[in-house]
Amino acid sequence: MSQAASSMTRISEVLDRLLDPEKGCPWDKEQTPGTLKKYLLEEIYEFMAAIEEGEISAIKDEMGDCFFLLIFISRLFETTGHFNLEEALNAAADKIIRRHPHVFGEAKALNQAQEVKEQWHELKQKEDRAGPYLSSVPRNLPALMLAHRLTERAGRVSFDWNEPFQVLDTLEEEVREFKEALKQKDQTRISSELGDILFTVTNLARHLEINAEEALQTTNKRFRDRFNYIEEKLTAQGVTLAEATLAEMDELWAEAKASGL
Repeated sequence: MSQAASSMTRISEVLDRLLDPEKGCPWDKEQTPGTLKKYLLEEIYEFMAAIEEGEISAIKDEMGDCFFLLIFISRLFETTGHFNLEEALNAAADKIIRRHPHVFGEAKALNQAQEVKEQWHELKQKEDRAGPYLSSVPRNLPALMLAHRLTERAGRVSFDWNEPFQVLDTLEEEVREFKEALKQKDQTRISSELGDILFTVTNLARHLEINAEEALQTTNKRFRDRFNYIEEKLTAQGVTLAEATLAEMDELWAEAKASGL
């Protein structure tokens, strides 16, 4: 038995114990795929953060957590007679094989990653169930990622700007409309126009081949690091954040920025 198979057996035994009707865990026995999905999403984000930080031990731990929750969810579906983990993994393998005919089939060899990507989308579109063109884009993606995916897919049928400066022109128009909504103090319209700005900025990032979600996360980290710098410097001076003036914090922010944070 391979190490991977042995580990899968061990996880299965752990779940057997957790879900045992008499000796199992009360919390685990109450879980459903619906209740576990939020924990899976949290673990995936923690896994992504570990990859970004490059800490191998953390990556290993977070990957294990993701696998455990996926196996837990598959066990719940198996218990209700829908499918088991083996069927899900085989379906994934079959899908990957179908979408790589240049590797597993008779299609001509592809040498460029972009060619592979275009072929993947063409095959995926043929396989997608009947419905609206955008129905294959998952609705529960984070908002920035969802905006990217929706417009990327629409762009495949030429519903798109031709180049980044056109997106910038649209952004300027959206900002003007947002200012008008602010003047009118119409909260519903303000929210709508702000959403349009965020949506357009995401499209600008896409046209520049920048992932808006990742770009914003990088900025979030930069803000956290600089603010932590401010707090540390103030603490060293015997001053709390609440006691510091905005001018003092701005000065330390500039100092943090100049230091490369």
